[in-house]
Amino acid sequence: MTSTQVWLCVGFLGQALFSARFMVQWLASERARRSVVPTAFWIFSLAGGVTLLTYALYRRDPVFILGQGAGLFIYTRNLILIRHERANGDARNDDDQQVAPR
Repeated sequence: MTSTQVWLCVGFLGQALFSARFMVQWLASERARRSVVPTAFWIFSLAGGVTLLTYALYRRDPVFILGQGAGLFIYTRNLILIRHERANGDARNDDDQQVAPR
């Protein structure tokens, strides 16, 4: 496998992780019968974002780098807020899901 092929695999893996977050959110919402954003959504967002940022750095694509870099801040901040909420005993329900804003 060439270096280019390895980097393409990294890019496709990142895209798969990033896209999986929508499946996770959709399934959690269907299960709850309301719109929710589970913690797994943010975990997949972060994992996919880091992987895609790595690929974007390899490609030296400033638009892609800026987009993924900004998103990582948001995903990380949401996970920090969730961790603080749990530490304070403010979890919203046993399914580990956050209600989506209206």
